[in-house]
Amino acid sequence: MIPLSILDLAPIAEGGSAAQAFANSLDLAQHAERWGYHRFWLAEHHSMPGVASAATSIVIAHVAAGTTAIRVGAGGIMLPNHSPLVIAEQFGTLAALHPGRIDLGLGRAPGSDQVTMRALRRTPQSADTFPQDVLELNGYLTGQTRVSGVHATPGDGSRVPLYILGSSLFGAQLAATLGLPYAFASHFAPAALDVAAATYRSEYRPSDSHPEPYLIVAANLIAAQSQEEAETQYQAALRWRARRFLTPGRELSDADVDALLELPGGEQVRDMMRYSAIGTPGQVHAYLAELAARTRADELILSPAATRREERIRAVELVAAPAGGQVAPADGLVTGADAQVAVAADA
Repeated sequence: MIPLSILDLAPIAEGGSAAQAFANSLDLAQHAERWGYHRFWLAEHHSMPGVASAATSIVIAHVAAGTTAIRVGAGGIMLPNHSPLVIAEQFGTLAALHPGRIDLGLGRAPGSDQVTMRALRRTPQSADTFPQDVLELNGYLTGQTRVSGVHATPGDGSRVPLYILGSSLFGAQLAATLGLPYAFASHFAPAALDVAAATYRSEYRPSDSHPEPYLIVAANLIAAQSQEEAETQYQAALRWRARRFLTPGRELSDADVDALLELPGGEQVRDMMRYSAIGTPGQVHAYLAELAARTRADELILSPAATRREERIRAVELVAAPAGGQVAPADGLVTGADAQVAVAADA
């Protein structure tokens, strides 16, 4: 059985507040824990009005304090936005508060646009030192500091597990070189999934902590009791993304947004959701089994994409119910009616 996990952005509902978003994230994590999901990750984004997880380590602390067993972590921390020492101290603190439950996924993107990147005091060249920053951070966490006389307190020797996140060959090759687990962000950047997955496995160099490669593949999730209901939720999710990326700050009707989605810019928004498990529980499980088989994923991490809190929670429940937070592996490709997820672009 392949473990299923949850990726959350602490979304702020239209007319809602950050406080309610944090309460919703905790509620989702508690349900995921109850239904047997493996981990619950939060992502770092900045200057996005609909996303409340900018101070990612603080939100992780909130979720970890309200749960008891599920692993909680970052999917991920955008390391070039921070000093490795500060991140080691933050996650060393989290690990001290919640032993054995904290994960640290690391990415090199800004998690924002170019203007916000400058506001973060970051330059485009900041990503160039990402491999060195990962090694420095790992040194602090393993008690083998690479900076003479500098130690993370807390954090020194905590061995918080690291994961490399990416959406290109760079992350796949770095994770393979360092002998670390790799998570591919196919829930919003799908283009290089297959080649990155193959590259990671073919170039993997075993490490003491990870003798075998470990690949996590992300997908959007919309599950409902009927295919028609799932299609309605999918269209609402597309509109949310179109308003966020194509018409920020503008008030447009649903009909106008739907028209935009038929234009080239809208096709790009649709393509962001190429890897989406959409439909009834049977359709979703068939889709996820095929995705896991094709990419040889060791784990799938699902990003609930519905726009309403109760729909996201219901989707997580429906998908977990048949297999307790896991999906059965498929022998080759899934075929037949159960595999036809009506809306997902690559079904």
